[in-house]
Amino acid sequence: MDSCEDPHHQQEHQSKCTMRVPGPIIVGAGPSGLATAACLTEQGVPPLVLEKSDCIASLWQQRTYDRLKLHLPKHFCQLPLLDFPEDFPKYPTKQQFISYMDSYATHFSIRPQFNQAVQSAEFDPEFGFWRVTTKDRTFISRWLIVATGENAEPVMSDVAGIEKFHGSVLHTSAYKSGSEFKNKRVLVVGCGNSGMEISLDLCRHNAIPHMVVRNAVHVLPQEVFGFSTFGIAMTLVRWFSLRLVDKLLLLIANLTLGNTDKLGLRRPKTGPLELKNITGKTPVLDVGALSQIKSGKIKVMEGVKEITRNGAKFLDGQEREFDSIILATGYKSNVPTWLKGCKFFTKDGMPRAPFPNGWKGENGLYTVGFTRRGLLGTASDAVKIARDVAEQCRTMPTRDPKTSCNNFP
Repeated sequence: MDSCEDPHHQQEHQSKCTMRVPGPIIVGAGPSGLATAACLTEQGVPPLVLEKSDCIASLWQQRTYDRLKLHLPKHFCQLPLLDFPEDFPKYPTKQQFISYMDSYATHFSIRPQFNQAVQSAEFDPEFGFWRVTTKDRTFISRWLIVATGENAEPVMSDVAGIEKFHGSVLHTSAYKSGSEFKNKRVLVVGCGNSGMEISLDLCRHNAIPHMVVRNAVHVLPQEVFGFSTFGIAMTLVRWFSLRLVDKLLLLIANLTLGNTDKLGLRRPKTGPLELKNITGKTPVLDVGALSQIKSGKIKVMEGVKEITRNGAKFLDGQEREFDSIILATGYKSNVPTWLKGCKFFTKDGMPRAPFPNGWKGENGLYTVGFTRRGLLGTASDAVKIARDVAEQCRTMPTRDPKTSCNNFP
């Protein structure tokens, strides 16, 4: 029984409530959580979605820059059971993707409980359920679905001396537009997709970006003769080995983009697809930054040795002044901060089991959004999780004739 069944008691002591949830608890209302909730709903299983922010897809709504577009064609990024609108362009904008998420939640009647940051989640082996605690209450369920994903928290740079800098320092999660940096000298630390796109955006707003290349990086064309490079790769891997496909992709990249090593963008020795599988590091899909690098408008810098009061010293001996520093240093999982007593995740908050087996743990634990394969991986895992939970519901003994997912001690 719920400890909050009396409505007057619930209003008085809401913070002390323990609520029994008949279906799974989903932590996170981003694309991963919404996709899983939709698939469960379609299977007749009622999920409860807990979201720490005040909206769905908060990373997209609150932590992305204005000019962001999907890097892959929309058919690789749509969620299960509901396609993107036909009139959306091949590469939907940030606002179009957010509107799709809103329509998706409405279509499947997904109503997350907002402002419910999970403080702890732990399996109770005595009673066989998960106990999930937020600031307001505790929820119990036989299933816990971790949908907070790989990109839950910004990774801040550990560059020496950054605390000395007298200009503004911000992570890409706080960057909106280059219009705030007109005629400013900006140091962008990081050369992944975000670092490249923000440097390009700064250029278009007449800022002066200097992009730090800390590691080797694969840069590929977004399209070849009107066809998505990613789509070409996905087709080729069905017929050829990963290493052969990597060789073909690098041949295409060299023919269309030229030798990026000469621009200060050294390629890793491991091919782009193989590197993605091993480390999760995504190749950069060029949307215009490379031409600005070639023209000198985006200046590529070697690694930073030290941040100074007014700028930075670089490993090649150069020293330059900057007005602002933007950290394009990526994101990380936050699972270890709240999931307790669970060895399914590594200390970095990623499932120990490699893809495609990382979606299911023990004792009713599931994960979605941790495949390192973007929204395509999310869609695949959401479908598998919903089917697995629905099968358990169908075979589970019950004391409640209204639902086969309501058998708690």
